[in-house]
Amino acid sequence: MSTPDQPYRSGFACLVGRPNAGKTTLTNAMVGDKVGIVSNRPQTTRHAIRGVVSRPGGQLVLVDTPGLHKPRSLLGRRLNDVVRDTLADVDVVVLCVPADQPVGSGDRFIARQLRAVSAPKVVVVTKTDAASKKQVAEQLVAASELVDAAEVVPVSAVSGDQVDLLEDLLIRLLPEGPPLYPEEQTTDEDVERQIAELVREAALEKVFQEVPHSLAVTVEEMIRRPDPKRPGAELVEVHALLHCERPSQKPMLLGRGGHVVKQIGTEARQGIEALLGARVHLDLHVTVLGEWQDDPKKLNRLGY
Repeated sequence: MSTPDQPYRSGFACLVGRPNAGKTTLTNAMVGDKVGIVSNRPQTTRHAIRGVVSRPGGQLVLVDTPGLHKPRSLLGRRLNDVVRDTLADVDVVVLCVPADQPVGSGDRFIARQLRAVSAPKVVVVTKTDAASKKQVAEQLVAASELVDAAEVVPVSAVSGDQVDLLEDLLIRLLPEGPPLYPEEQTTDEDVERQIAELVREAALEKVFQEVPHSLAVTVEEMIRRPDPKRPGAELVEVHALLHCERPSQKPMLLGRGGHVVKQIGTEARQGIEALLGARVHLDLHVTVLGEWQDDPKKLNRLGY
């Protein structure tokens, strides 16, 4: 609710940082809902995800982007393009720097990219729960030297420490304007993409070596029908494909007797049922889509 002294503000804040800087965890914490998948694997986020934070004095649309990095594939270059395109069109930039790792060449690379961006910048030192007070203090100094920042804020998305403060601060930096989304909406992600991401998140926890980078998920079909076990309720049948790049990766995703893909399905189904508010039958198949990370047509087909 705005007042004459405090007009209603709305706009977009883009979260940038190197891979694994805690951007998605912070986005989810501010939104108060899971809008992006989280994993300790670099390059978990592969497209710009919008999370909506509605407060009485304003609406903050957070755009969580892939980690800016030195690309080794066409996919990597496209992910960097997603970030640069997003930066060109936001009201505030939030540079995330993890407290538990020293400022490095990746952070400095991103800081150089931000010099051309005119929007105000806020530096957030993330993961303060994973670092000592001394580490956090040193990181605040090091991070503040990366860019000319309006504010430098230490935050823990896990414990919630200073998350509300950061929200208030970002809203104050937005232009005056009406809400951009209905108050109850928390993301503009379409349902099929959210489902595909939940399957990929479950798979990332189960596979190792080169497989996580080579993994993509598509939802091929969704069928809604009455639930025979619950009168008046819906059963959603979801058919999804897990794509890997090489034949040698397929048995890693399947596991002996299909036990790995079954575990992925069991874990993903819980998140999908929570998302849809219905019972879900999840049918997963593993397929090889050769070297898709460097093939423009295959990237397009996978939605990248």
